[in-house]
Amino acid sequence: MTELFLVAHIAGRGVAIDASQVESVVDIGEIVAAPRAGAFVRGVAALRSRVVTVIDTGIALGLSPTPDGVRRAVITIIEGHHYAILVDSVEDVAPFARQPLSSGLALRNGWASVGTGIVERDGEPLLVIDLSAVLHTTAVP
Repeated sequence: MTELFLVAHIAGRGVAIDASQVESVVDIGEIVAAPRAGAFVRGVAALRSRVVTVIDTGIALGLSPTPDGVRRAVITIIEGHHYAILVDSVEDVAPFARQPLSSGLALRNGWASVGTGIVERDGEPLLVIDLSAVLHTTAVP
């Protein structure tokens, strides 16, 4: 069975995001720091008359911080709140057949916490990630 996925890049890695988790893809304007927020929160931004929390995906995954110039974001709603998940780039929305993660697959850092499967695009495996898990990886020290 095929599902629709948004193909994007995070920290230089190709990923697939279940389209049901994507409200929109936007370019974020000014980001205002959020005092006392976790390091993974880049800040807040105004988006279509609402405030969204901007997540530094690199930090959330235990990787290098997302470069300051990155403004492309996937907007998602998690537990009733809007989040802008920063991504390096977005390619397309396409149907793929989701495959389970192989038990022999070694995922490092936060990738292991957010990966839910694999899809294959033109022979290239893409990790299927759960956007809500990106936020929950930040709760782990």
